[in-house]
Amino acid sequence: MDSIKRYLKFVKPYKGKIIITVLIGVVKFSIPLLMPLITKYVIDDIINADSLAQSEKIDQLLWLMGGAFFVFMIIRPPIEYIRQYMAQWIGSNILYDVREKLFDHIQRLSLRFYSKTKTGEIISRVIHDVEQTKTFVITGLMNIWLDMFTIVIAIIIMLTMNVWLTLVSIALFPLYGFAVKYFYARLRHLTRDRSQALAQVQGHLHERVQGIPVTRSFALENYEQDQFDVQNKNFLDKAITHTNWNAYTYSVTNTITDLAPLLVIAFAGYQVITGSLTIGTMVAFTGYMERVYSPLRRLVNSATVLTQSIASMDRVFELVDEKYDIVDKPGAKKLEKIKGDVSVENVSFKYDEGEPLVLNNVSLDVKQGETVAFVGMSGGGKSTLISLIPRFYDVTEGRIMIDGMDIRDVQARSLRDKVGMVLQDNILFSESISMNIRMGNPDATDEEVIEAAKAANAHEFISNLSNGYDTLVGERGIKLSGGQKQRVAIARIFLKNPPLLVLDEATSALDLESESLIQGALERLASDRTTFIVAHRLSTITHADRIVLIENGEIVEVGSHRELMDKRGNYYNLYQMQELDDKPGSKEYLQT
Repeated sequence: MDSIKRYLKFVKPYKGKIIITVLIGVVKFSIPLLMPLITKYVIDDIINADSLAQSEKIDQLLWLMGGAFFVFMIIRPPIEYIRQYMAQWIGSNILYDVREKLFDHIQRLSLRFYSKTKTGEIISRVIHDVEQTKTFVITGLMNIWLDMFTIVIAIIIMLTMNVWLTLVSIALFPLYGFAVKYFYARLRHLTRDRSQALAQVQGHLHERVQGIPVTRSFALENYEQDQFDVQNKNFLDKAITHTNWNAYTYSVTNTITDLAPLLVIAFAGYQVITGSLTIGTMVAFTGYMERVYSPLRRLVNSATVLTQSIASMDRVFELVDEKYDIVDKPGAKKLEKIKGDVSVENVSFKYDEGEPLVLNNVSLDVKQGETVAFVGMSGGGKSTLISLIPRFYDVTEGRIMIDGMDIRDVQARSLRDKVGMVLQDNILFSESISMNIRMGNPDATDEEVIEAAKAANAHEFISNLSNGYDTLVGERGIKLSGGQKQRVAIARIFLKNPPLLVLDEATSALDLESESLIQGALERLASDRTTFIVAHRLSTITHADRIVLIENGEIVEVGSHRELMDKRGNYYNLYQMQELDDKPGSKEYLQT
């Protein structure tokens, strides 16, 4: 039950309010316990009271009913409202705290974790599983105690009326303990399996919904339907197995619940016939059986929902227990203003233990304001190298220095604050263009946002949109073209104004007009900044101060475009190959 102990840490700040809610609930649940006593009094002490005249019986009945109506109509409703409101308020606030903790946690998890985990599964844990834990708060910490108090108070009242009849009433209690112990251990395991299967369905669905254009373009609807059916059928099987065991549980416990009142009626009827029990007491006991066994039935049912809740807790804390790959050292310094000198010293890197090295003993010195381009065939390690600069991953061997400081000795967040990144597929959020640009600086004014857009060659197209800067771009910026998305992404880097700039395939897969606009914006952006460029199209990086050719994780050639062309090595061959592909007949230029 480690999950419960950990969850109680979220509950602790609300302990006082929970106690007050339970005490109010005790009053609320105690009031209905008066009903069988009222019935007994009316039968034995008013209706069957031979010593009272008819008018006296009516007077006593009116006084008794007047008091009962006052309690049930005036006192009980506000108590019921306060208890319900407090219980839901506490539960909702605890869920708020858990989700805040989870969101903070998932923002700190490494890219390695996200490369291995489906987005839908993460969402399932943060939304569905956290919501399931609310049952633990409402039922486990409040309603169970209230039902137990109700049972105890009812039994005490019954004992004052007839001890033997009370013992008969609770004779089947031990069977409940056995049922709970026998059935609910397995039920927790089955509930966890069902939740995991549901998360897999959600993960698959999230991925396929995002990939609908691919499904349509390849006419894969029938194939994808079959794939979804596999996931959906797996969840169905787990759900039916869970339902089957749950049905066994209910059938056994409800049978016990139904047998107990029959025993009481039989024994009480015998005592009334023999004259050792009044009719009012028998009727009262019959009423109290409902008051005892309804809470007991709820307790048994609560075991089911609590089992589901605890299984969800296990899944929530599995996510919480995911380790951070990138952790600040104790005493790590905050990276303040920097010049932008970057030194890569004998860096080797692999993504996971047992995998081959992606980078092997790479060294490179980059001075402030210098533009360095990384080129080479796909899979050579270019993007991996630039992902090490903002510490998305830590080097396996060697070190990376900024202004003479090892980046592992500074706070990772302060390091990333100094790095601006423009990627091939920049993610835009489904809100306004203005909000997406403000990701670079949430405190920027409208004027600063517009200036950044102008610098990124984005102002003109934004102004022509129906709602201008307030235009909603849709999920992942689907309402914008590729070139427009890139310019919005570049605008937010202008707004951030970082000393280090990383451009990873920022102009690939764009039309010539968009590429021209973006290339101009990028050149302005790179001015006076230390800039790293990863490019597949070599014609876009001929202006770089240095070009680094990386093959199989190692630096093969370094130099300016002209130097590497004159050397006629691997870079020359790669450039010539691209020029021949892009511009037939341009070989004459390459041979000058």
